[in-house]
Amino acid sequence: MEMQEEVKVILLNNSNCVLGIYNLSKGGITSSLVDVRLVLSVALKCLAPGIILVHNHPSGNLKPSSTDLNIVKKLNESCKLMDITLFDSIIITKESYMSFADEGLI
Repeated sequence: MEMQEEVKVILLNNSNCVLGIYNLSKGGITSSLVDVRLVLSVALKCLAPGIILVHNHPSGNLKPSSTDLNIVKKLNESCKLMDITLFDSIIITKESYMSFADEGLI
């Protein structure tokens, strides 16, 4: 968890129960690729009406980068077009987490 940044998508059903977890990408020490088209493709193939995006920050810093903020904004807008709910985007570290929803960023 502290070596590489990883991104996962939690796929939810209508009752907000977990359908599955998709390993979207595994990157380097400071970044990992998030392709909105892949996220939506997986959600649509699984017939998931809701998703949660989760990624780690190996640095231990919970503050979202400008890239994090831009991706979440783009993903949220894209999900709305496809009638998929982006419930949250969560940054995790070894010690704690930061929820975009809790911070009012979604």
